Amino acid sequence: MGRILHSSFALLVFFAVALTLQSVQASDPELTKDFQVPAGINVADIDGTFFTSEALRNVMPNVASPFATVTTANLVAPAKAPFLAVDGLGVSMALLQFPPGTVNPPHTHPRGTELLFIIEGTLDVGLVDTTNKLFTNTLYKGDIFAFPKGLVHFQINNDKYKTVTALGGFSSSNAGLVRLPNTLFNTSAPISDKVLEISFGISGDVVKALRAQFV
Repeated sequence: MGRILHSSFALLVFFAVALTLQSVQASDPELTKDFQVPAGINVADIDGTFFTSEALRNVMPNVASPFATVTTANLVAPAKAPFLAVDGLGVSMALLQFPPGTVNPPHTHPRGTELLFIIEGTLDVGLVDTTNKLFTNTLYKGDIFAFPKGLVHFQINNDKYKTVTALGGFSSSNAGLVRLPNTLFNTSAPISDKVLEISFGISGDVVKALRAQFV
């Protein structure tokens, strides 16, 4: 009986530690108080508006762009009114709007997992894992898709007539964004042409043409 209790206790401790480690890895550092009060603000002056963001209110998509319109509500965005209430809470959100034919280019979120919820329309999505395996699916209204932290993923609206609307939830107050085309071919902090030519097996003219898209 004692051995059984000892084994059960050890198993319980193991699962508790595993869950704790999983929680630490999956979210921002844990707060030791109810919420984070920004520097220079008296906690007595905080009311319900502090916990409210209007960043996603009445947002209209950019129909002239080939890319999806992504509007974020997190610790650093929008720049004029960041959502300071999520500091330390390990959550944030984005509104994604896909006019017909638009794409959210291959990108990663280095600090957070994303859950994408389809509000309206049909969206094709994909992600690539660290073994270079591609996972794709077609999502419909009400569907949810998980993009694990740090993995390259993308979305595209292949409908010629209808706009897709989706909400993205993140396991970080600032999940970060590395958009691969911009990162690799931007002109503000350029990787050398030679590195790109050798890495992709393309000519210098192709590199220059790609850079021209991100001036």
